[in-house]
Order: sequence, then C-alpha cells, then structure tokens
Amino acid sequence: MSQLSFRVDPGSAIVNVIANGKVVTLSPLWLRERCQDKEYLDSKTQQRLFDPHALDPNIQVLSAEQVDDTRVRVEFSDGYAGDYSILAIAPDFDFDDGLPSPKAWTSGLDTGKIKFSYPSLDGKAVLFKAIETYLEYGALILTDVPTKPESILQVAETFGHVRVTNFGKYFDVMSRPDSNDLAYRPVRLGPHTDNPYREPVPGIQLLHCLVNETSGGYSTLVDSLSAIQKLAEEDPRGVELLSRISVKFRFVDGDTELIERRPMIELDHQGHPTGVHYSPRLDYLPLLDDATTVAFHKARRRLGELFSDPAYELYFRLQAGELMMFDNNRVLHGRTSFNPNEGLRHLQGCYIDLDGPRGRYLSLKRTVVS
Repeated sequence: MSQLSFRVDPGSAIVNVIANGKVVTLSPLWLRERCQDKEYLDSKTQQRLFDPHALDPNIQVLSAEQVDDTRVRVEFSDGYAGDYSILAIAPDFDFDDGLPSPKAWTSGLDTGKIKFSYPSLDGKAVLFKAIETYLEYGALILTDVPTKPESILQVAETFGHVRVTNFGKYFDVMSRPDSNDLAYRPVRLGPHTDNPYREPVPGIQLLHCLVNETSGGYSTLVDSLSAIQKLAEEDPRGVELLSRISVKFRFVDGDTELIERRPMIELDHQGHPTGVHYSPRLDYLPLLDDATTVAFHKARRRLGELFSDPAYELYFRLQAGELMMFDNNRVLHGRTSFNPNEGLRHLQGCYIDLDGPRGRYLSLKRTVVS
C-alpha cells in the first residue's frame, strides 16, 4: 500500500495526492465521483446512492481547503461541497486490491512452504495464512484430508463455492478405457491448464487423493510466471504475440461441444502476465500470415519446452489423504504415467472460482490482521 497524503494548491484549487513521494493530480470529475457523505454513499455496503454517470463531464473545483495531511474539503461547480478522507481513496492507489503480490517459483520451491494440515484450517489465523500462501504461490498442498469420497466438496467450500461443469459437481480421476478425456487414462499428461475451451475458465482446481497404490502417477506443478519471465528475456515479441493473438480451444464429447478463443498468455489490467491458457491436446494455430505463424509457433514451442523443463517443475507423489489446490490459469499441472495393474489410483477433483479465496482473504484480513 502506498504512503499517501493530500496536498492542495491554494492558488489554483488543484487537489494532489502524494503517493510514495510522487505527485498525482486528481481530476475534478474523479474526485466528485468519490464523494463520501452519507446521502451519497451507503456506509454499510459502500454502494453509491446516486448515478455518477450523470455527472457533468466538465465539472470543476471551485475551492479546496486542506484540513490536514489526511483530509480536504472541496467545493464543486455543480453545487456540491464535501470532505474527503485519504483513507477512503487509498484503495484506488492499491493496484493489488489489498491482495498479496505473487511470488514466482521454480523447481527449487520447498513444498513445505505451501503445505498445511487441513484440520488446522478451522482456526481463522491459520486459514488466513493458508489463503495468503495460495495467493502468493498459486498452489497449496493440504494433508490429513479425510479419504471418504466427496470430502473434496467440503474442502472446496472452505475456500469458495464449487463450480459445476459437464463433468459434474466433482469428477473421479481413475483409469477408464472408454473415458471422454485423457485425464481418465493411465497415460502421461504433460503440463497443461484445464478447460481453456470454457467461458469463463474454471479458476481453481482441487485434486484429492483417496488411494494411490501405483508406483507411477507422480503429480507435477509448474509456475507459468517463471516460464513467461524466461521467455520474455529470450523472445519479447513472442510474448507479445502469445498475449495478444487468440487461439481456438475445442472440446468434443458425445453430447457436448465447447469452443472458445483466447490468448495463450493472460494479462491483468496493468499488462502484467497472470498466467496462461495452455493445452496442446486442445488448441489450434490461429489463421495468420506465414511469417507471423512461424513466429507465433516458435514462441509457443519454446514456452512448452520451458513448462517441461525439470528446472521449472515441482515433482511429487500425492499420497492418500493429500489434496493439491492450484490456480488453474497460473499453475500448470500434469502427471507421469502409471500402471493400473499395480493397484488403484483414485483421485477426485472439482473446481471453484478465482474470487472465492480472494474474497475470503480480504474478509479475514479485516478481523485477523489488526
């Protein structure tokens, strides 16, 4: 969060905010929209009681008086006059919206940093720390989760709300020869994100191990942020192409066909990478001129090489009673092949939306962090 204070130019009635030593001049229209009086802003919901879209676009500040570093009183040309607190506008200077900043990682990440015992999440302070860790690293591993089928739904509700898809409220990951997805076969699955053919894409995936009697089937996780950073060093134009040009993703089942187009690299409102939509089993090259197609493909190929590089890949065996939860856009997942003749390997999975942990983090932050 920036260190903020008001500064008013008394000669011109210009209202400035000093944010970490930088002077930011506030537009009269921007400031007028953020009036804080109770007849304009509901104190409980923080929702407006007026229509800001109807404000005069040419509104001006007639006078501004600095009460102290944290408060100013402003009079506008439409007849409104009111007090402004720096605390009320501080969220506009927090581009992370009060959430922790992501921490990019590679294969050297100590999994102990992202591991929590599920029963310990009954405590608000531990739950807050677990969600904070998930938001920083994009992944969590929970231990001591009951191996009763459908326990994953209870875990999911700890962090958000279950997202239902054509796979159901939850899905069973085990070897089924006639399955509608390769995830239900014993073959190796390379690093990928799930369901890029949906709108919206499921934000978070949970995978809970009920039993694992095979010697194979190791789980893998890759942080796309680290791989994108490396690709940007090697091929900045490639990153630009992958983040600007949409590709088609397609899924076909007996009674379902889903198609969506989106860029492979996802950017936030500031233009910073937040993750990828990546599944070589499901994507199609866009229709471009030959030179651009080659450049696009080279960037796509190199990104895939980085995702499969052991230097970027966490590699571990998910044991019975363990559950991994990961940001389905930021963190790619996969597994090694396994032999179903050795024994049963049974995982259950489900999805929740991205805003679940974010909302619970901000809510807990008000009560846990003093």
